[in-house]
Amino acid sequence: IAWAPSRVEAARLLAGALARSRIHGVVTNRDLLVRVLRHPAFLGGATDIGFLDRHPEVFAPLVSAMDTGKLSCLAAALASAATRAGRFPTGWRNVPALSQVVGYEGPSGPVEVGYRFDRYGALAGWSVRATPSDRAGVPGAGRDYGTEDHPPVAVVCAEPERVSLDVNGVRLDFAVHRVGDVSYVDSPEGLVTLTELPRFPLPVPEPADGSLIAPLSGAVGRVLVVPGQRVSAGDLLLTLESMTLEHPVYAPDSGVVAELPVHVGSQVDTGALLAVIAPG
Repeated sequence: IAWAPSRVEAARLLAGALARSRIHGVVTNRDLLVRVLRHPAFLGGATDIGFLDRHPEVFAPLVSAMDTGKLSCLAAALASAATRAGRFPTGWRNVPALSQVVGYEGPSGPVEVGYRFDRYGALAGWSVRATPSDRAGVPGAGRDYGTEDHPPVAVVCAEPERVSLDVNGVRLDFAVHRVGDVSYVDSPEGLVTLTELPRFPLPVPEPADGSLIAPLSGAVGRVLVVPGQRVSAGDLLLTLESMTLEHPVYAPDSGVVAELPVHVGSQVDTGALLAVIAPG
Protein backbone atom coordinates (compact mmCIF):
# COMPACT_ATOMS: atom_id res chain seq x y z
CA ILE A 1 0.00 0.00 0.00
CA ALA A 2 1.33 3.45 -0.91
CA TRP A 3 -0.13 6.88 -0.17
CA ALA A 4 0.61 10.20 -1.88
CA PRO A 5 -1.29 13.38 -2.73
CA SER A 6 -1.95 12.19 -6.28
CA ARG A 7 -2.58 8.93 -8.13
CA VAL A 8 0.61 9.33 -10.18
CA GLU A 9 2.82 9.86 -7.12
CA ALA A 10 1.25 6.96 -5.23
CA ALA A 11 1.62 4.63 -8.21
CA ARG A 12 5.27 5.60 -8.63
CA LEU A 13 5.96 5.02 -4.93
CA LEU A 14 4.34 1.59 -5.04
CA ALA A 15 6.10 0.65 -8.29
CA GLY A 16 9.45 1.67 -6.84
CA ALA A 17 8.89 -0.36 -3.67
CA LEU A 18 7.92 -3.43 -5.69
CA ALA A 19 10.85 -3.05 -8.08
CA ARG A 20 13.32 -2.83 -5.18
CA SER A 21 11.86 -5.80 -3.30
CA ARG A 22 13.93 -8.98 -3.25
CA ILE A 23 11.73 -12.03 -3.82
CA HIS A 24 13.68 -15.21 -4.47
CA GLY A 25 12.67 -18.80 -5.11
CA VAL A 26 8.97 -18.37 -5.86
CA VAL A 27 7.40 -17.20 -9.11
CA THR A 28 5.42 -13.97 -8.71
CA ASN A 29 3.70 -11.40 -10.92
CA ARG A 30 5.82 -8.58 -9.46
CA ASP A 31 7.16 -7.49 -12.88
CA LEU A 32 3.63 -7.32 -14.29
CA LEU A 33 2.43 -5.18 -11.37
CA VAL A 34 5.37 -2.78 -11.72
CA ARG A 35 4.81 -2.35 -15.46
CA VAL A 36 1.08 -1.75 -14.91
CA LEU A 37 1.77 0.85 -12.21
CA ARG A 38 4.19 2.68 -14.52
CA HIS A 39 2.04 2.51 -17.64
CA PRO A 40 0.75 5.90 -18.87
CA ALA A 41 -2.77 4.54 -19.32
CA PHE A 42 -2.88 3.34 -15.71
CA LEU A 43 -1.44 6.60 -14.44
CA GLY A 44 -4.13 8.44 -16.39
CA GLY A 45 -6.89 6.33 -14.86
CA ALA A 46 -7.82 4.58 -18.12
CA THR A 47 -8.24 1.15 -16.55
CA ASP A 48 -10.98 -1.41 -16.94
CA ILE A 49 -11.27 -5.18 -17.36
CA GLY A 50 -9.78 -4.93 -20.87
CA PHE A 51 -6.59 -3.15 -19.77
CA LEU A 52 -4.31 -6.21 -20.02
CA ASP A 53 -5.74 -7.21 -23.41
CA ARG A 54 -5.08 -3.74 -24.82
CA HIS A 55 -1.59 -3.47 -23.36
CA PRO A 56 0.18 -6.85 -23.69
CA GLU A 57 3.54 -5.07 -23.34
CA VAL A 58 3.08 -5.03 -19.56
CA PHE A 59 3.74 -8.79 -19.51
CA ALA A 60 7.40 -8.24 -20.51
CA PRO A 61 9.96 -8.80 -17.73
CA LEU A 62 11.43 -5.72 -16.11
CA VAL A 63 14.96 -6.78 -17.01
CA SER A 64 15.57 -7.95 -20.57
CA ALA A 65 18.52 -10.00 -21.83
CA MET A 66 19.63 -7.09 -24.00
CA ASP A 67 20.02 -4.29 -21.44
CA THR A 68 20.52 -4.53 -17.69
CA GLY A 69 20.20 -8.30 -18.04
CA LYS A 70 23.64 -8.48 -19.65
CA LEU A 71 25.19 -6.64 -16.73
CA SER A 72 23.32 -8.89 -14.29
CA CYS A 73 24.90 -11.89 -16.02
CA LEU A 74 28.33 -10.27 -15.68
CA ALA A 75 27.66 -9.52 -12.01
CA ALA A 76 26.73 -13.15 -11.35
CA ALA A 77 29.93 -14.35 -13.02
CA LEU A 78 32.10 -11.89 -11.08
CA ALA A 79 30.44 -12.82 -7.78
CA SER A 80 31.03 -16.49 -8.52
CA ALA A 81 34.68 -15.75 -9.34
CA ALA A 82 35.03 -13.85 -6.05
CA THR A 83 33.65 -16.86 -4.17
CA ARG A 84 36.17 -19.19 -5.80
CA ALA A 85 39.02 -16.72 -5.28
CA GLY A 86 38.43 -16.96 -1.54
CA ARG A 87 39.51 -20.61 -1.71
CA PHE A 88 42.18 -20.70 -4.41
CA PRO A 89 43.50 -18.50 -7.24
CA THR A 90 41.41 -18.50 -10.41
CA GLY A 91 41.75 -17.38 -13.98
CA TRP A 92 45.49 -17.89 -14.46
CA ARG A 93 46.39 -17.73 -18.14
CA ASN A 94 49.75 -17.95 -19.88
CA VAL A 95 47.94 -16.37 -22.85
CA PRO A 96 46.09 -13.45 -21.21
CA ALA A 97 43.92 -12.73 -24.26
CA LEU A 98 41.75 -15.76 -23.45
CA SER A 99 38.65 -15.09 -21.36
CA GLN A 100 37.18 -17.04 -18.51
CA VAL A 101 33.81 -18.42 -19.56
CA VAL A 102 30.74 -19.46 -17.56
CA GLY A 103 27.36 -20.57 -18.88
CA TYR A 104 23.96 -19.75 -17.38
CA GLU A 105 20.37 -20.66 -18.09
CA GLY A 106 18.65 -17.29 -18.00
CA PRO A 107 15.16 -15.84 -18.50
CA SER A 108 15.63 -15.78 -22.28
CA GLY A 109 17.50 -19.07 -22.60
CA PRO A 110 21.11 -20.17 -22.18
CA VAL A 111 23.83 -17.51 -22.26
CA GLU A 112 27.61 -17.57 -22.08
CA VAL A 113 29.47 -14.91 -20.10
CA GLY A 114 33.12 -14.20 -20.87
CA TYR A 115 35.35 -11.92 -18.82
CA ARG A 116 39.06 -11.19 -18.65
CA PHE A 117 41.24 -9.33 -16.15
CA ASP A 118 44.52 -7.61 -16.89
CA ARG A 119 47.68 -8.14 -14.86
CA TYR A 120 46.58 -5.47 -12.41
CA GLY A 121 43.23 -7.11 -11.71
CA ALA A 122 41.11 -4.65 -13.70
CA LEU A 123 38.39 -5.88 -16.05
CA ALA A 124 39.99 -5.91 -19.50
CA GLY A 125 37.03 -7.21 -21.49
CA TRP A 126 33.66 -8.92 -21.20
CA SER A 127 30.89 -10.34 -23.34
CA VAL A 128 27.49 -11.98 -23.07
CA ARG A 129 26.53 -14.41 -25.79
CA ALA A 130 23.33 -16.27 -26.60
CA THR A 131 24.00 -20.01 -26.70
CA PRO A 132 22.02 -22.48 -28.83
CA SER A 133 20.07 -24.78 -26.51
CA ASP A 134 21.78 -27.87 -27.91
CA ARG A 135 25.22 -26.37 -27.15
CA ALA A 136 24.43 -24.94 -23.71
CA GLY A 137 27.37 -25.35 -21.37
CA VAL A 138 29.88 -25.89 -24.19
CA PRO A 139 32.56 -23.16 -23.92
CA GLY A 140 32.87 -21.05 -27.06
CA ALA A 141 29.49 -22.12 -28.44
CA GLY A 142 27.86 -18.73 -27.89
CA ARG A 143 26.87 -16.11 -30.42
CA ASP A 144 27.94 -12.57 -29.53
CA TYR A 145 25.15 -10.02 -29.12
CA GLY A 146 27.48 -7.47 -30.72
CA THR A 147 30.28 -5.25 -29.45
CA GLU A 148 28.01 -2.21 -29.57
CA ASP A 149 25.87 -3.87 -26.89
CA HIS A 150 28.82 -4.15 -24.48
CA PRO A 151 29.61 -0.72 -22.99
CA PRO A 152 32.94 -0.11 -21.24
CA VAL A 153 32.69 -1.43 -17.69
CA ALA A 154 34.99 -0.97 -14.70
CA VAL A 155 34.67 -3.15 -11.61
CA VAL A 156 34.30 -0.99 -8.51
CA CYS A 157 33.71 -3.92 -6.17
CA ALA A 158 33.30 -7.67 -6.70
CA GLU A 159 32.40 -9.75 -3.65
CA PRO A 160 30.51 -13.05 -3.33
CA GLU A 161 27.24 -11.25 -2.52
CA ARG A 162 27.79 -7.73 -3.88
CA VAL A 163 29.07 -6.38 -7.19
CA SER A 164 29.40 -2.72 -8.17
CA LEU A 165 30.10 -1.73 -11.77
CA ASP A 166 30.97 1.61 -13.35
CA VAL A 167 29.21 1.76 -16.73
CA ASN A 168 30.15 4.85 -18.72
CA GLY A 169 30.58 6.80 -15.50
CA VAL A 170 27.35 5.55 -13.89
CA ARG A 171 27.67 3.25 -10.89
CA LEU A 172 25.33 0.26 -10.76
CA ASP A 173 25.05 -1.96 -7.69
CA PHE A 174 24.02 -5.62 -7.83
CA ALA A 175 23.12 -7.87 -4.90
CA VAL A 176 23.88 -11.52 -5.66
CA HIS A 177 22.30 -14.29 -3.60
CA ARG A 178 23.44 -17.77 -4.57
CA VAL A 179 21.63 -20.99 -3.63
CA GLY A 180 23.34 -24.05 -5.07
CA ASP A 181 23.78 -23.41 -8.79
CA VAL A 182 21.16 -20.63 -8.87
CA SER A 183 22.15 -16.96 -8.62
CA TYR A 184 19.49 -14.36 -7.82
CA VAL A 185 20.82 -11.00 -9.06
CA ASP A 186 18.95 -7.91 -7.85
CA SER A 187 19.58 -4.50 -9.39
CA PRO A 188 17.65 -1.21 -9.39
CA GLU A 189 15.91 -2.49 -12.55
CA GLY A 190 14.71 -5.77 -11.03
CA LEU A 191 15.62 -9.42 -10.51
CA VAL A 192 17.37 -11.80 -12.89
CA THR A 193 17.51 -15.50 -11.99
CA LEU A 194 20.43 -17.43 -13.49
CA THR A 195 21.23 -21.13 -13.17
CA GLU A 196 24.90 -21.95 -13.73
CA LEU A 197 25.40 -24.68 -16.30
CA PRO A 198 28.01 -27.42 -15.80
CA ARG A 199 31.30 -26.64 -17.47
CA PHE A 200 31.57 -30.18 -18.80
CA PRO A 201 27.97 -31.35 -19.36
CA LEU A 202 27.34 -35.06 -19.56
CA PRO A 203 26.22 -36.26 -22.98
CA VAL A 204 22.49 -36.90 -23.22
CA PRO A 205 21.71 -39.85 -25.51
CA GLU A 206 19.11 -39.21 -28.16
CA PRO A 207 16.06 -41.50 -27.92
CA ALA A 208 15.98 -44.22 -30.55
CA ASP A 209 13.57 -43.93 -33.45
CA GLY A 210 10.16 -45.24 -32.45
CA SER A 211 10.64 -44.46 -28.76
CA LEU A 212 7.49 -43.82 -26.75
CA ILE A 213 8.08 -41.41 -23.88
CA ALA A 214 5.92 -41.04 -20.78
CA PRO A 215 3.90 -37.81 -21.13
CA LEU A 216 3.52 -37.58 -17.36
CA SER A 217 4.58 -39.35 -14.19
CA GLY A 218 2.48 -42.18 -12.84
CA ALA A 219 2.13 -45.95 -12.54
CA VAL A 220 1.78 -48.43 -15.38
CA GLY A 221 -1.73 -49.83 -15.06
CA ARG A 222 -1.98 -52.26 -17.97
CA VAL A 223 0.47 -53.72 -20.49
CA LEU A 224 -1.16 -55.30 -23.54
CA VAL A 225 1.92 -56.24 -25.59
CA VAL A 226 5.14 -58.22 -25.21
CA PRO A 227 8.56 -57.75 -26.82
CA GLY A 228 8.62 -59.07 -30.36
CA GLN A 229 4.89 -58.62 -30.90
CA ARG A 230 3.73 -56.96 -34.12
CA VAL A 231 1.46 -53.96 -33.69
CA SER A 232 -0.46 -51.67 -36.01
CA ALA A 233 -0.69 -47.90 -35.85
CA GLY A 234 -3.26 -46.95 -33.23
CA ASP A 235 -3.04 -50.18 -31.22
CA LEU A 236 -3.26 -49.72 -27.46
CA LEU A 237 0.09 -50.70 -25.96
CA LEU A 238 -0.27 -49.82 -22.28
CA THR A 239 -1.90 -47.39 -19.89
CA LEU A 240 -0.58 -44.97 -17.30
CA GLU A 241 -2.49 -44.17 -14.12
CA SER A 242 -2.03 -40.71 -12.66
CA MET A 243 -4.29 -38.56 -10.48
CA THR A 244 -6.98 -41.30 -10.58
CA LEU A 245 -7.09 -41.04 -14.39
CA GLU A 246 -6.01 -43.60 -16.97
CA HIS A 247 -3.92 -42.35 -19.90
CA PRO A 248 -3.66 -44.67 -22.92
CA VAL A 249 -0.44 -45.02 -24.90
CA TYR A 250 -0.96 -46.00 -28.54
CA ALA A 251 1.42 -47.21 -31.23
CA PRO A 252 2.21 -44.26 -33.52
CA ASP A 253 3.15 -46.52 -36.44
CA SER A 254 3.01 -50.17 -37.42
CA GLY A 255 6.01 -52.26 -36.42
CA VAL A 256 7.45 -54.62 -33.83
CA VAL A 257 7.79 -54.02 -30.09
CA ALA A 258 11.57 -53.92 -29.84
CA GLU A 259 11.84 -52.80 -26.21
CA LEU A 260 9.42 -52.83 -23.30
CA PRO A 261 11.27 -51.76 -20.14
CA VAL A 262 8.14 -51.35 -18.00
CA HIS A 263 5.64 -53.75 -16.45
CA VAL A 264 2.37 -53.49 -14.54
CA GLY A 265 2.97 -51.44 -11.42
CA SER A 266 6.11 -49.69 -12.68
CA GLN A 267 6.44 -46.11 -11.45
CA VAL A 268 7.69 -43.81 -14.21
CA ASP A 269 8.63 -40.14 -14.36
CA THR A 270 7.79 -37.72 -17.13
CA GLY A 271 10.10 -38.42 -20.06
CA ALA A 272 10.80 -42.05 -19.10
CA LEU A 273 11.03 -44.62 -21.89
CA LEU A 274 7.91 -46.80 -22.10
CA ALA A 275 8.51 -48.79 -25.27
CA VAL A 276 10.30 -48.77 -28.61
CA ILE A 277 8.46 -49.67 -31.82
CA ALA A 278 10.86 -50.74 -34.58
CA PRO A 279 9.86 -50.88 -38.25
CA GLY A 280 8.98 -54.34 -39.41
